[in-house]
Amino acid sequence: MAYRVNNIGLWLDEPEELLGQRAAEKLGVTRADLASVRVVRAVLDARKKGSPRYIYTLEVELAPGRAPKRLPPDVGETPPPPEAPQRVKEPERMPLIIGTGPAGLFAALGLLERGVRTILIERGREVVARRKDVAKLMRDGSLDPESNMNFGEGGAGAYTDGKLSTRINHPMVRKVIETFARCGAPDHILIEGKPHIGSDLLPGAVAKLRDDLIAGGCQVHFETKVEDVLYRDGRVAGVRLTDGRTLESDRVVLAPGNSARELYERFAADGRVVIEPKPFALGFRAEHPQGLINSIQYGSAAKNPRLPPADYKLAENLEVDGEVRGIYSFCMCPGGIVVPTPTQDGLQCTNGMSNSRRNAKYANAGIVVTVSVQDFEREGFNGPLAGLEFQRHWESKAYELGGGKFFAPAQTIPDYLAGRVKKDPGGTSYRPGLAHTDLNKLFPERLTVSLKQALKAFDRKMRGFISDDGKLIGIESRTSSPVRITRGDDMQSVSMRGLYPAGEGCGYAGGIVSSAIDGLRVAEQIASELA
Repeated sequence: MAYRVNNIGLWLDEPEELLGQRAAEKLGVTRADLASVRVVRAVLDARKKGSPRYIYTLEVELAPGRAPKRLPPDVGETPPPPEAPQRVKEPERMPLIIGTGPAGLFAALGLLERGVRTILIERGREVVARRKDVAKLMRDGSLDPESNMNFGEGGAGAYTDGKLSTRINHPMVRKVIETFARCGAPDHILIEGKPHIGSDLLPGAVAKLRDDLIAGGCQVHFETKVEDVLYRDGRVAGVRLTDGRTLESDRVVLAPGNSARELYERFAADGRVVIEPKPFALGFRAEHPQGLINSIQYGSAAKNPRLPPADYKLAENLEVDGEVRGIYSFCMCPGGIVVPTPTQDGLQCTNGMSNSRRNAKYANAGIVVTVSVQDFEREGFNGPLAGLEFQRHWESKAYELGGGKFFAPAQTIPDYLAGRVKKDPGGTSYRPGLAHTDLNKLFPERLTVSLKQALKAFDRKMRGFISDDGKLIGIESRTSSPVRITRGDDMQSVSMRGLYPAGEGCGYAGGIVSSAIDGLRVAEQIASELA
């Protein structure tokens, strides 16, 4: 019999050989009674400054004839493996999938596992060729509007870190992580509490997943842009491409990512696909020396070689002018760099990334405040694209404040709080470079007040967060989609049968794993209709 044993702790100076002994003690058996011991999860617990430890979940198998007298509350029988998906009959026309980000790729995978081949359509380039466009943007601010940090195979996550941690609790989380590992991502993601592949390794895993799809009979069309979705008698009929061609299908998975603005604008203009504004969050990238974050988080243990570069997760709910807002850290990148993420000239926005080793000099994270439909209206933006227009407005202001060429407006945190432009923000990981300016010129006052109050609260939790070594870089604005393509319980658009909005861009996910799961859920729904 195999058991899942939780909450086995090891201090940093203790060897992993002790894990088996401690699992046996918890089960009330001897170490010799354990036929095998396997680590299935390891989480760093750094809550006690100066004394961090790892907390393990183990899978142990007892020798024949041996059994524990009783099971403690944090021990249970190992769950059986999930059943293989049931195959269904293929439709006459292959389903179309718009976008090859996580939602699109995993929708294709979920359908292929059930015997349904698909056609994937991607406006950008394949992930390896895309690397050159990303590097050029980072080097000198040269933007290819169709191949960049947001557009191309793998979606926005391919070159912005590859974090597989998620706040959602869903049985498909494991499937997503195991798929990336099967496609060449490092095996350590299978046990990490916060799995991270890295922007240097994730593209290879994405390419392998695509090759597997093609080997199974799927088609993938790169540098192919969808201009519109076609319909007939209230049901989707295919897509029209910008080169004039049409592809027919009565099932279309819409997973274009959160920057597919032209497509959303077309939907809003003709009214055939119901689209609505969605709250999101915006703010800045905070950047600090990684050594400072290590000292704050680990205390006297900061230089222990068994510790990874420290991360953080901060959140506050604050009332400003009678409204409660959430302000929180987003996409924290230890040992990472800040990167430009625009998709068109004249708009400035940023994100963060880390390579697999997380060995860069700086740490960065988005520090963002939630914005609502009411915020859009106060700035004069109404209708289904109000959030998109609000987002674009502040990206334009950030571009102007940076002086063009995707230079990022930046300021030290103390100067931002004081409303002054005094100390140069200094060294940074961000290329093309920083423009020293007053970030108080960005965002409505109610948002600025919220961000400032939260920064002070964050410093009380992490003493030293507010220092001349910390800077804010503008702006972080694409945390999630500013629109939602309304769908029903059947995963289909409420106004167009056969159209399946999916992933972050359509307003149903946030990050690699949740987007991939949403794609798998769409695949399940389509398969159920074909069964």
